[in-house]
Parts: sequence; structure tokens; C-alpha cells
Amino acid sequence: MLPKETKFPNPLNQRCVKLVSRCFGSYILIFIILVPTLLPVFKQAIHRIGSYHDLPKQFPFAASLPLAIPALLLLVYAAALYVMSRPCSVYLVDYACFKPPSMYRVPFSRASEHGTLMMPDNPKGMRFTMKIIERSGLGEETCLPPAMHYIPPAITMDVAREEAKMVIFPAMDDLLAKTELNPKDIDILIVNCSLFSPTPSMSTMLVNKYKLRCNVKTFHLSGMGCSAGLISLDLARDLLETYPNSNAVVVSTEILSPNSYTGKERSMLLPNCLFRMGGAAVLLSNKRSDRGRAKYRLLHVVRTHMGHKDDSYKCVFQQEDPEGIIGINLCINLMEVAGEALKSNITTIGPLVLPASEQIMFVISFIARKLYRSSSTKASKPYVPDFKKAFEHFCIHAGGRAVIDELQKRLSLSGEDVEASRMTLHRFGNTSSSSLWYEMSYIEAKGRMKRGDRVWQIGFGSGFKCNSAVWKCNRTINSPLPDSPWADSIHQYPVFIPEVVKL
Repeated sequence: MLPKETKFPNPLNQRCVKLVSRCFGSYILIFIILVPTLLPVFKQAIHRIGSYHDLPKQFPFAASLPLAIPALLLLVYAAALYVMSRPCSVYLVDYACFKPPSMYRVPFSRASEHGTLMMPDNPKGMRFTMKIIERSGLGEETCLPPAMHYIPPAITMDVAREEAKMVIFPAMDDLLAKTELNPKDIDILIVNCSLFSPTPSMSTMLVNKYKLRCNVKTFHLSGMGCSAGLISLDLARDLLETYPNSNAVVVSTEILSPNSYTGKERSMLLPNCLFRMGGAAVLLSNKRSDRGRAKYRLLHVVRTHMGHKDDSYKCVFQQEDPEGIIGINLCINLMEVAGEALKSNITTIGPLVLPASEQIMFVISFIARKLYRSSSTKASKPYVPDFKKAFEHFCIHAGGRAVIDELQKRLSLSGEDVEASRMTLHRFGNTSSSSLWYEMSYIEAKGRMKRGDRVWQIGFGSGFKCNSAVWKCNRTINSPLPDSPWADSIHQYPVFIPEVVKL
């Protein structure tokens, strides 16, 4: 226990003190050397023009020189302080997404057959699983790791490690090939995987595989849900602001092999229905030399963590017939918590990205709701800013049809705005934290990403967390992209996804 009188210093104050000290230490020596050097030159120039006493007569402004020189030095110092106080730019040089081999795909017929064989004593659970798949929005091309194709599934640490290697190594290889990055030049490595946290860690697997430097800074984030990819971005940004002239690689994935469930708890069967193989590797840099070739520049990262009660994650089930075949009202309580987290996230990110007109409307709506909440139902409804005035593209976590539907409704988005999310869910399923990069890749493959476009990535995760990142496109990205996970199927999309797919 810490004593009551213990007080922790304000991190913001510490940062300001360090910044001023760094600026002072960097430039005071320049002033000490520069001023004595320039004074003889200035004096020699005065003698060449004439006597110092006659100088004011020849040049009236010369009388103010003794005050102008310190003022000029102060101005230079202030400009240097301002430049150094600005956070360094973080660039997304490029990224790569893992594309599962077609041999691991799980069409609905195979899911039904395997489910029946794995749960012979639980027909109600099997029917429940198929009802979820019918309404999930997933397509026939989604993939599961090899261990989950076995009957029964192989649930061992060795199998999970093999899956991790199968996913993250190809993604890393593609990233290194696309960026021509030498593994020795990686300064920071961050891996996020919620369900699988082995010892040695997955970041250690990458260090050993690619022979990274012994002083590389490595991190493994686990247990943070599907929004962990954006938490990793936030961590990478903070580290890049601390260590100049550095490269950071962020690897996002989810390992499914040790988490297959064949019991009778219906809420625990949901991950089997929605989660699929996937992973992404992202190269971030704060080097000025990477500005020209980088695809995006990171503008903002906003993290929101909402408290919840124990029953917030319980899904609400309703019995439909005497046999016990149930339909699920997907996570009513969960979506309420997600809505509150999104509202808090919007409140934080809104002033950073919205135009002045939308911010004024939001303030007016807020005041009107406070004044007329009891008398007017219409006035009590919150004003939802038009985020399409701030962003050209939206990447909403492909956690399921219910998540996408709810955010489309709350943010008043069109079908085209959420197209990347729906098509990613249909083609690759819920790949957890890496789904946002499949969506970004979809937009690029469609040729819609232009220079100056702004992208809003929104991720949801356990906790409950709503995290978001804002990117600005540095250059127009031309399609087709042969190294995209959508290269062989982008011409088929978008496709119509019915509310229910009868199996």
C-alpha cells in the first residue's frame, strides 16, 4: 500500500519540463558560440560604413539595433521551441495482410457436417450454431486453421504455435518485401493477440525468426479484445515520439486453435461462428525520409474504456418453439455498452476532426437537450454530427452484422460507407484486431483511396473499449494491387448479403 501522502507527478508537466530543458540545452550553446562570433563581424561592418556616432545619422534605424538583436535572438529561440514542441509525424509506410490458403476454407456445408460430428449429444447447440451462421453475414470463403478441421479439434500449445507461425510469418515476409526493410532496421516490435499468450512470447518468435537486433524493443499485448490493434498503434505512436528516427512494426492477429469450444454453453459457441483466420503487419516510421513513400500519416488515436456490470456481456436469448430451437437477439446489452463507448469516443474525437459548423450544431443540440429535455421529445434526442464531412472512408470493426448495423445507424452512414466492413466480414469473417486492415485494403483495391482522403478506423473490444484512429492519405493509391488479399476476388465485390442464408 502506498502512503496517503504519496503524490505522483503530472506526466504532462514532466513532458513540458523535459521539452524546455531539451530545447534550452540544444540551443543555448548555439547562442553562446554564435553571438560572440557575430559581434566582431558586426563591429567591422560598422567601421566600414563610418563612425559609430555618425551611424544614426546615416541610418536612422541603427539606434534600435542594441534592442533588435536580443529581440531577434529571442524570436529565433521561441521559433525553435515551437518546432521542437510539435509532436513528430508518424507515417504508415505500408502494411500486409495474411491471406489464408483456400484449402482451409469453411463453407456452410462443411461447418454443418463437422458441427454435427463434434456435438452428437447436443443437437440444440448445433441448431443454435447454424442459426447464428445463417445470420452472421459470413460467406463461403472464410477460413479456419488446420487444427479446427480435425474431429475433434486439436487443442494443444504446439498446434497453436504452428498456427501463429502460419499467420504472422507470411504477413511479416510480405511487409518486408513491400517496404524493402532490413529486419536489422526494426527498432520497435509490437504484437497483439488476445487469446494466445505463450512463453516465450510471439514477439520473441519474430525476433528469433528474423534475427532482429538484440536491443530491439519488443511488446506482446494480450487479453484486450478486438480493439487491441489500435491500442498497439497508440503504444507505437508514443514510442516513436520518444525515440526519433525509428521504425516500428505492429503485428495484429488472433490464434483460434486452442479456443475451440464444443460444450453446451450457447454464449460460448458464438466465437466458433464468427471468428476466422487473419493477421496483419504494419510498418510505422517517424523518419522524414519516409514521408514521400509512406501511404498514410497518423493524425489521431483516441482510446475509450467504459466500465460495465457483470451482465453487460450476456446475450439475450428467446425461445422460439417447444423443441428449444432459439433465436438470438444479438447482444442487446452489449450493444448498449458499445453505444455508450462510441458516444464517449465521438465526444473526444469530434473536436479534433469535425468542421466548425458541425461542432456548433453539436453544442446547440447539447444545450437544447439540457433546457428542454422534459418538455420536448424531439429536443431531447442528441444531435449526431455528420462525420462524412470529416472523413471520406470508414473502417468499422467487422465483429459481426449486429456491430456494423448498429454503427451505421448511430453514425447515419450510407451503405457505401460501411461497404468495406460488410465485404470484409463476408470474405474473411471476424479476424479480430486485423479486420481494420483488410477493410483498408478493400478500399485501396477498389481504387477509392485518393491523396488527402481521411480514414476513420473504429475498433471495439473487451473491457469495454472503443478505440479509433484517424489517417490521412499521403498519395493516391492506384489499383489493382497484386499483393492485396483482395487481388483475386475484388472484381466480385460488392455482393448482396441477405438477412438470412437458409442452409
